Amino acid sequence: MIRRLYRHAARAAFIAALAAVLAACVTAPVHETPAVPWPERRAALQAESGFALHGRVAVSTPGTGFNASLRWQQHGEVSQVSLDGPLGVGGAQIEVGHGNFDLRTSRGEHLEGDAARVALEQRLGFPLPLAELRYWIRGVPAPGVAADEVLDEGRQRLTHLAQQGWEIDYNEYLEGAAGSLPRRVSAQRGDTRVRVVVDRWTP
Repeated sequence: MIRRLYRHAARAAFIAALAAVLAACVTAPVHETPAVPWPERRAALQAESGFALHGRVAVSTPGTGFNASLRWQQHGEVSQVSLDGPLGVGGAQIEVGHGNFDLRTSRGEHLEGDAARVALEQRLGFPLPLAELRYWIRGVPAPGVAADEVLDEGRQRLTHLAQQGWEIDYNEYLEGAAGSLPRRVSAQRGDTRVRVVVDRWTP
Protein backbone atom coordinates (compact mmCIF):
# COMPACT_ATOMS: atom_id res chain seq x y z
CA MET A 1 0.00 0.00 0.00
CA ILE A 2 2.78 2.38 1.00
CA ARG A 3 4.71 1.49 -2.16
CA ARG A 4 1.62 2.17 -4.29
CA LEU A 5 1.12 5.58 -2.66
CA TYR A 6 4.82 6.34 -3.19
CA ARG A 7 4.58 5.41 -6.87
CA HIS A 8 1.48 7.63 -7.29
CA ALA A 9 3.20 10.51 -5.53
CA ALA A 10 6.35 10.12 -7.62
CA ARG A 11 4.33 9.95 -10.82
CA ALA A 12 2.36 13.06 -9.88
CA ALA A 13 5.58 14.92 -9.07
CA PHE A 14 7.11 13.88 -12.42
CA ILE A 15 4.00 15.00 -14.33
CA ALA A 16 3.98 18.33 -12.50
CA ALA A 17 7.67 18.88 -13.23
CA LEU A 18 7.21 17.96 -16.93
CA ALA A 19 4.25 20.35 -17.22
CA ALA A 20 6.35 23.14 -15.69
CA VAL A 21 9.17 22.51 -18.16
CA LEU A 22 6.80 22.48 -21.15
CA ALA A 23 5.12 25.67 -19.96
CA ALA A 24 8.50 27.35 -19.64
CA CYS A 25 9.39 26.28 -23.19
CA VAL A 26 6.16 27.72 -24.55
CA THR A 27 6.24 31.01 -22.68
CA ALA A 28 9.97 31.74 -22.63
CA PRO A 29 10.61 34.83 -24.79
CA VAL A 30 12.82 34.51 -27.86
CA HIS A 31 15.65 37.03 -27.79
CA GLU A 32 16.88 37.92 -31.27
CA THR A 33 20.30 39.46 -31.79
CA PRO A 34 19.78 43.19 -32.36
CA ALA A 35 20.48 44.28 -35.95
CA VAL A 36 23.55 46.42 -36.55
CA PRO A 37 22.40 50.06 -36.95
CA TRP A 38 22.09 51.02 -40.61
CA PRO A 39 24.73 53.81 -40.65
CA GLU A 40 27.28 51.38 -39.20
CA ARG A 41 26.24 48.55 -41.51
CA ARG A 42 26.29 50.81 -44.59
CA ALA A 43 29.77 52.14 -43.80
CA ALA A 44 31.13 48.62 -43.25
CA LEU A 45 29.74 47.30 -46.56
CA GLN A 46 30.96 50.33 -48.50
CA ALA A 47 34.44 49.87 -47.03
CA GLU A 48 34.77 46.18 -47.95
CA SER A 49 37.45 45.78 -50.59
CA GLY A 50 36.94 42.16 -51.58
CA PHE A 51 34.06 39.80 -52.29
CA ALA A 52 32.79 37.31 -54.85
CA LEU A 53 29.38 36.16 -55.99
CA HIS A 54 27.88 33.61 -58.34
CA GLY A 55 24.41 34.06 -59.74
CA ARG A 56 22.25 34.91 -62.72
CA VAL A 57 21.19 38.09 -64.47
CA ALA A 58 18.28 38.94 -66.77
CA VAL A 59 18.25 42.15 -68.81
CA SER A 60 15.34 43.67 -70.71
CA THR A 61 15.58 46.80 -72.87
CA PRO A 62 13.36 48.16 -75.68
CA GLY A 63 15.76 46.77 -78.26
CA THR A 64 17.07 43.55 -76.73
CA GLY A 65 17.05 41.17 -73.81
CA PHE A 66 19.07 38.26 -72.51
CA ASN A 67 19.72 35.92 -69.59
CA ALA A 68 23.20 34.99 -68.45
CA SER A 69 25.10 33.43 -65.61
CA LEU A 70 26.99 36.00 -63.57
CA ARG A 71 30.29 35.87 -61.72
CA TRP A 72 31.68 38.90 -59.95
CA GLN A 73 35.00 39.21 -58.16
CA GLN A 74 35.99 42.41 -56.42
CA HIS A 75 39.66 42.99 -55.55
CA GLY A 76 40.06 46.43 -54.04
CA GLU A 77 39.14 48.91 -56.75
CA VAL A 78 39.21 46.29 -59.51
CA SER A 79 35.93 44.67 -60.58
CA GLN A 80 36.05 41.49 -62.66
CA VAL A 81 32.66 40.54 -64.12
CA SER A 82 31.92 37.48 -66.26
CA LEU A 83 28.67 37.11 -68.21
CA ASP A 84 28.30 33.69 -69.78
CA GLY A 85 25.80 33.32 -72.60
CA PRO A 86 24.63 36.81 -73.52
CA LEU A 87 25.19 39.37 -76.22
CA GLY A 88 25.20 36.98 -79.16
CA VAL A 89 28.89 36.29 -78.60
CA GLY A 90 28.72 33.45 -76.08
CA GLY A 91 30.08 35.44 -73.17
CA ALA A 92 31.98 38.49 -71.99
CA GLN A 93 34.62 39.24 -69.37
CA ILE A 94 34.82 42.79 -68.11
CA GLU A 95 37.52 44.28 -65.91
CA VAL A 96 37.23 47.79 -64.54
CA GLY A 97 39.47 49.65 -62.13
CA HIS A 98 42.18 52.28 -61.70
CA GLY A 99 40.85 54.16 -64.74
CA ASN A 100 40.98 51.10 -67.02
CA PHE A 101 38.12 49.39 -68.86
CA ASP A 102 38.82 46.04 -70.49
CA LEU A 103 36.39 43.84 -72.46
CA ARG A 104 37.03 40.34 -73.79
CA THR A 105 34.54 38.06 -75.54
CA SER A 106 34.54 34.32 -76.11
CA ARG A 107 35.03 35.08 -79.81
CA GLY A 108 38.48 36.42 -79.06
CA GLU A 109 37.65 40.12 -79.22
CA HIS A 110 39.70 42.32 -76.89
CA LEU A 111 38.84 46.00 -76.48
CA GLU A 112 40.09 48.61 -74.04
CA GLY A 113 39.11 52.07 -72.83
CA ASP A 114 36.38 54.00 -74.62
CA ALA A 115 36.18 51.41 -77.41
CA ALA A 116 35.35 48.75 -74.81
CA ARG A 117 32.72 50.94 -73.14
CA VAL A 118 31.01 51.71 -76.45
CA ALA A 119 31.06 48.07 -77.58
CA LEU A 120 29.61 46.85 -74.28
CA GLU A 121 26.87 49.48 -74.32
CA GLN A 122 25.94 48.52 -77.88
CA ARG A 123 25.68 44.86 -76.92
CA LEU A 124 23.80 45.44 -73.68
CA GLY A 125 21.54 48.18 -75.00
CA PHE A 126 22.37 50.57 -72.11
CA PRO A 127 25.43 51.91 -70.26
CA LEU A 128 26.34 49.52 -67.45
CA PRO A 129 26.97 51.51 -64.23
CA LEU A 130 29.76 49.24 -62.96
CA ALA A 131 31.26 51.82 -60.60
CA GLU A 132 27.97 52.03 -58.71
CA LEU A 133 26.89 48.45 -59.27
CA ARG A 134 29.68 47.07 -57.07
CA TYR A 135 27.91 48.78 -54.15
CA TRP A 136 24.30 48.29 -55.22
CA ILE A 137 24.76 44.54 -55.53
CA ARG A 138 25.84 44.51 -51.85
CA GLY A 139 22.75 46.38 -50.73
CA VAL A 140 24.23 49.85 -50.16
CA PRO A 141 24.36 53.11 -52.12
CA ALA A 142 27.55 54.15 -53.89
CA PRO A 143 29.39 56.57 -51.57
CA GLY A 144 29.68 60.25 -52.35
CA VAL A 145 26.55 60.38 -54.53
CA ALA A 146 23.07 61.51 -53.42
CA ALA A 147 20.68 58.62 -52.82
CA ASP A 148 17.20 57.95 -51.43
CA GLU A 149 16.99 54.94 -49.12
CA VAL A 150 14.04 52.93 -47.83
CA LEU A 151 14.86 50.66 -44.91
CA ASP A 152 13.50 47.53 -43.31
CA GLU A 153 13.71 49.11 -39.86
CA GLY A 154 13.61 45.83 -37.99
CA ARG A 155 16.53 44.28 -39.85
CA GLN A 156 18.30 47.54 -40.65
CA ARG A 157 18.82 46.85 -44.35
CA LEU A 158 17.62 48.36 -47.60
CA THR A 159 14.38 47.43 -49.29
CA HIS A 160 14.63 50.17 -51.95
CA LEU A 161 17.32 52.51 -53.25
CA ALA A 162 17.16 55.37 -55.76
CA GLN A 163 20.48 56.63 -57.13
CA GLN A 164 21.88 57.93 -60.42
CA GLY A 165 18.46 57.62 -62.06
CA TRP A 166 18.10 53.93 -61.13
CA GLU A 167 15.33 52.51 -58.93
CA ILE A 168 16.56 49.40 -57.13
CA ASP A 169 14.43 46.97 -55.12
CA TYR A 170 15.88 44.40 -52.73
CA ASN A 171 13.32 41.62 -52.81
CA GLU A 172 15.15 38.94 -50.83
CA TYR A 173 18.30 38.52 -48.74
CA LEU A 174 20.63 35.60 -48.08
CA GLU A 175 21.76 34.84 -44.54
CA GLY A 176 25.15 33.17 -44.30
CA ALA A 177 28.80 33.39 -43.32
CA ALA A 178 29.12 36.62 -45.28
CA GLY A 179 26.24 38.16 -43.32
CA SER A 180 22.87 39.35 -44.62
CA LEU A 181 23.38 40.15 -48.31
CA PRO A 182 20.97 40.58 -51.23
CA ARG A 183 19.73 37.48 -53.03
CA ARG A 184 17.16 39.01 -55.42
CA VAL A 185 17.69 42.52 -56.77
CA SER A 186 15.58 44.34 -59.37
CA ALA A 187 16.79 47.58 -60.96
CA GLN A 188 15.02 49.82 -63.43
CA ARG A 189 15.87 53.00 -65.30
CA GLY A 190 13.33 54.07 -67.85
CA ASP A 191 12.53 51.10 -70.07
CA THR A 192 15.64 49.18 -68.98
CA ARG A 193 15.18 46.45 -66.39
CA VAL A 194 17.88 44.34 -64.76
CA ARG A 195 17.18 41.43 -62.41
CA VAL A 196 19.92 39.66 -60.47
CA VAL A 197 19.63 36.46 -58.45
CA VAL A 198 22.64 35.62 -56.28
CA ASP A 199 23.15 31.91 -55.59
CA ARG A 200 26.28 32.26 -53.49
CA TRP A 201 28.27 35.00 -51.76
CA THR A 202 31.90 34.61 -50.75
CA PRO A 203 33.39 37.15 -48.30
